[in-house]
Amino acid sequence: MKTPLLPLLLLAAGPLSAQELTVTPVTGGIHMINGRGGNIGVCAGGDGLLLIDAKFARLAEPMRAALAGLGEGDPAFLLNTHYHGDHTGGNAVFGAVTPILAHHNVRARLLAGEDPPPESLPVLTFEDGVSLHFNGEEIEVVHFPAAHTDGDAVVFFTGSDVVHMGDIMFHGLFPYVDIDAGGSVDGVIAAVEAVLARIGPETRVIPGHGELATPDDLRTYLRMIRETRAAVEDGMAAGLGLEELQAAGVAEEWSGWSWRFISAERWIATLHRGAGG
Repeated sequence: MKTPLLPLLLLAAGPLSAQELTVTPVTGGIHMINGRGGNIGVCAGGDGLLLIDAKFARLAEPMRAALAGLGEGDPAFLLNTHYHGDHTGGNAVFGAVTPILAHHNVRARLLAGEDPPPESLPVLTFEDGVSLHFNGEEIEVVHFPAAHTDGDAVVFFTGSDVVHMGDIMFHGLFPYVDIDAGGSVDGVIAAVEAVLARIGPETRVIPGHGELATPDDLRTYLRMIRETRAAVEDGMAAGLGLEELQAAGVAEEWSGWSWRFISAERWIATLHRGAGG
């Protein structure tokens, strides 16, 4: 199995420290921990702690320090939104004491890696979705196929009106779509459309990367994908090749969405490939 580009770059991005983690209150017992790697969701309350994703293994101890301010003891559950290492690296540490829940394909892709430790693997898997009743919340986990990968889950905190998007959403950033792992631009669009049809105007949105977002932010993200995809498809229909499309770039409105891992050129390459180029 090919190693995904984005997690490979993130793993090579230098030493990690507790100072790089920021705990952001979302609402009630829901918090977001951001910093290098994927954003963590935390549900804290009388039943204990539930984690969504686990960043890198090297951040496990700083993560424990951050969690100590939110609740006592080891997390009761760890839920993986997909298999990439910047979201599952900490499984090897937390999974020794915490059951891990994920889509079937997350376990399969982790098993296909190089000798994954048994404690890093999900022990509870689902196909279409599952609900957890924890800290007074019904936490609904829904699988969206062929989106960022083939194993993506979106997590709805139905009582708190919060949704964790995993890497189906990169807030204000061009997304990484792992086509080699079953992802697709069309699948990302379909997933975002489905989430927007379900959430309300006050829903808090935790993206896989970037700052805490709103439904309007999610709509802007969707519009960016649609408009840049349409521009690439129009260019291809006019006979332009990939290098010409990259030279033309993206509309000015989206020029600031480039970041250190996914530039406009790389995003255009993803769109070009997704369109059959």
